[in-house]
Amino acid sequence: MIVVTADQRGSRRGVDRVPEALAIVAARSAARPGVVLPFDRTVGDEVQGVLDATDDGAALTVDLVLELVRDGGWSVGIGLGGVVRPLPAASRAASGPAFVRARTAVERARRRGRGSVPVAVVGPDEEPRATVAADAQALLHLLGAVVARRSPAGWEAVDTLVAQRGPAPQRASAAVLRVSEQAVSQRLRAALWAEDAAVRPLAARLLRAAGAEPVSDDDMDDADDADGVDERDGAAGDGSRDVGEERGR
Repeated sequence: MIVVTADQRGSRRGVDRVPEALAIVAARSAARPGVVLPFDRTVGDEVQGVLDATDDGAALTVDLVLELVRDGGWSVGIGLGGVVRPLPAASRAASGPAFVRARTAVERARRRGRGSVPVAVVGPDEEPRATVAADAQALLHLLGAVVARRSPAGWEAVDTLVAQRGPAPQRASAAVLRVSEQAVSQRLRAALWAEDAAVRPLAARLLRAAGAEPVSDDDMDDADDADGVDERDGAAGDGSRDVGEERGR
C-alpha cells in the first residue's frame, strides 16, 4: 500500500488550507483508479489518503504529490508497505507499517531546508525495497524541483496541452492559447514537459515496487497481535513494532 500524508507548512502563521488541499487531490483523482481510502483531514492541518501499490495507484500518487508541490506550502510524506486489515472507512482510523512510515516521512519532509523539495519517502528496511524507496524519493525531488520552478507561462502551456484529447494536442493548445504552435513548443521545452512526462512513470514504478505488501492479509493481522514473527514475515514484524511504538507515544 501507499500512504500519503501532507502537512501544511507554517500553519500557525496562516489560514487553514486543508480544504484547498482536499480540493486539489479530489480534482486530480476524479475518474482515476487507485484510491483505497480517500483523502481526508486527519489531525489539525494534515490530510491523508491511501492508494494501491499498483500501476494506477502509484501513478496517481506521483501526480498528487507533484500537485501539492506545485501548490506550495505542504510537506509531503509517503509511507510504503503493509497495513492492518480490514481497513476502516477513513484513513485516520487505520494503522499498520505504511502509516507509521508515512508519519516518519512527513517529519523528514518538514525538516528539509528552504528551497528544497519538501517530500520524503520511507519504505521497508529490507533490501532491495529500501533502496528502491530511496530511488523513488530522489526522482520525486527532481520532478518536484522542475514543477516548483516552472513559470506561469509554462504551466499555462502544460495545463492546456494535458487537457486536449484530439490527435494534434499541441496544435489544439495553440488555438486555445491564441499563440503560434511554435510558441507553444517553446513554452513546453522551457517547462521541461517532455522530461517531466518521461520520468513520472519511472517514479511510479519504483513506488509500486517498494510499496507492494510482502505478506498476506491474514499474516498482517497476525503480526499486529503477535510479539514475534518468523523470518518469512520479518517485514511485517518490523512494521508491527513501529505501530506499537507509535501508539505508545
